[in-house]
Amino acid sequence: MTTKPRINPWIIVWLCFATLSIVMSARQSVSVMTDEWANTLGWSKTFIGSGQSVALIMVAIFSPIAGNLADRFGARIMLVAGLLLVGTGLLAFAVVPVAAIFIIGYGLIAGVGFATANMHLISTALAKLFKENRGLATGIANSGATAGQFITVPLLAIGLSYFSWRWSIIAAAAACALMALVIWVMLKPTEEEAAQKSETISDEPLWTRLKFLLTNPTFHILYWSFFICGITTTGAIETHFLPYAAFCGFPPVPASGIYGLTAAINFAAMFASGYLTDRVNRPLLLGSIYLVRSLSFIVLMNVGTSYEMMFLFAVIYGIFDYSTVPPTASLVASHLGLKIMGLAMGLISGGHALGGALGAFLGGYLFDLFARYTEMWWFAFGTAILAGLMVFMLRENRTERGVLAAAH
Repeated sequence: MTTKPRINPWIIVWLCFATLSIVMSARQSVSVMTDEWANTLGWSKTFIGSGQSVALIMVAIFSPIAGNLADRFGARIMLVAGLLLVGTGLLAFAVVPVAAIFIIGYGLIAGVGFATANMHLISTALAKLFKENRGLATGIANSGATAGQFITVPLLAIGLSYFSWRWSIIAAAAACALMALVIWVMLKPTEEEAAQKSETISDEPLWTRLKFLLTNPTFHILYWSFFICGITTTGAIETHFLPYAAFCGFPPVPASGIYGLTAAINFAAMFASGYLTDRVNRPLLLGSIYLVRSLSFIVLMNVGTSYEMMFLFAVIYGIFDYSTVPPTASLVASHLGLKIMGLAMGLISGGHALGGALGAFLGGYLFDLFARYTEMWWFAFGTAILAGLMVFMLRENRTERGVLAAAH
């Protein structure tokens, strides 16, 4: 993707939205198919969960690599590659449903695809495409990740009910291939755009870019705050919310409904976060998101058996869940530079995955230790406060400069 597209840039935003919806539905297919695979294939839930774990490890490892490649070759090639990898991985174990192919197909091949066709790469692509309304464009496109949870995942479930799990997975793989074709054709650069490619494509050696980032205080603030974001979202809530709700005595259907409500609220909140990113002080916005998110864990600790308190949690958490993405991406673009944004966002996204892994492990460990989730919620509360305070150390500056070049 280049600075001056030959098609309306907002069409590209919605193409990115659709890409994330498809990829996230593919990523969530494990949760939809777990019981079916356990019954028809004889796989244990522990084994099925291990496939998801392998995929998350691939996301943590390959997100920086994908971001670096996007800096060198552009986002169009990387998005297409990511979609094709996800489709290939899904198709492999749909055709040959054996344990080893599941780990290789979903865990390794599709895992690399999840790391490539991901929010960090789309945020980078849109930052290079938009100067005005950059935050709003980023928020709209990345809300596709949420749409994948409450729009396209139910389609997988319907396919499972009326056809079979194999056909549902094959349909998801076909959707990835079709989306890859659409991206490849519609985002093909013109000759003029190809000539301008050097404006947003980095030719600096990898070590030079890494050295700049790793010695930059702004990068560390954004990295570690997003690491904490992973602890408090993927780790704490996405992994432990439903078990906690069952622990409190909530039946599965209402608990799942409340969790779905957080996704629906988050969908709208991403638009609002993107809109505000373009108009207010971004460090103040991002820091406030972390601080208010911390309050949701206080609510969660006091839920008891109250549906009203659980609903209040869903509203607070839903508003301040993925809403960290637009201001974080915007700060990376302006404070670290567009030419290294892919590598920077890849590293930051990898940090989010590592934080999620830590939070998922710690929640289980603390529950086994104390037979309750209170300690985990206090840990999430404290780290969210820390993330907010860290971000407040940044200064607002929307002037885009050749930051890396200035460092030499």
